[in-house]
Amino acid sequence: MSDEFNLIAEMRDDRGKGASRRLRHQGKVPAIIYGAGREPRALMFDHNKVLRELENASFYSSILTIKVGDKSRAAIVKDIQRHPSKKQILHIDLQRIVEDEKIRMQIPIHFLGEEEAVGVKIGGGSVSRLMTEIEVSCFPKDLPEFLEVDISELELDQMLYVSNISLPKGVEVSEILLEQDQAIVSIHEIKEIIDEEGDADGESTDDQAAAE
Repeated sequence: MSDEFNLIAEMRDDRGKGASRRLRHQGKVPAIIYGAGREPRALMFDHNKVLRELENASFYSSILTIKVGDKSRAAIVKDIQRHPSKKQILHIDLQRIVEDEKIRMQIPIHFLGEEEAVGVKIGGGSVSRLMTEIEVSCFPKDLPEFLEVDISELELDQMLYVSNISLPKGVEVSEILLEQDQAIVSIHEIKEIIDEEGDADGESTDDQAAAE
């Protein structure tokens, strides 16, 4: 994977909503890390540094290195709680990972050849992305940053499905997803919407002409 993310964390002992509010006022993000057969640990991060890392879309689907003092731990993001109206991170859930245990993560889908697609260039259609990410299962070393799907040969009124995604070696999607085989992208004709409404009084042009 091309991007590496190192986050420096501090341990925290106080829990609860009140403690979390105090941390946020101090420019910190409360967090918890769990998994790998160990007890959950309460952490905190510098808010502005986390916010900068989040600007990189790869952050959400990458293996992070969490540093606490002179110790480091590999982890993945499981949940990020954001303020509904402010540019503020409220809480982060992290899961520890180990090399010999598979992990499940939502990985973004990158569609290639949208402008050159047959259904767009020749058919005059429009691309509809029906799925933008998909959950995969793999060992940490095999985790892809994203999955690519080439739609350059996709024609008008055609679709590609989950089964059309080419998965890297060691990466799987669940049997349920394969059985459902949901559509991930389609190309459809752009339909022009004709405004047949009348004037402000609710009469159409023909009604006005008849009235005259």
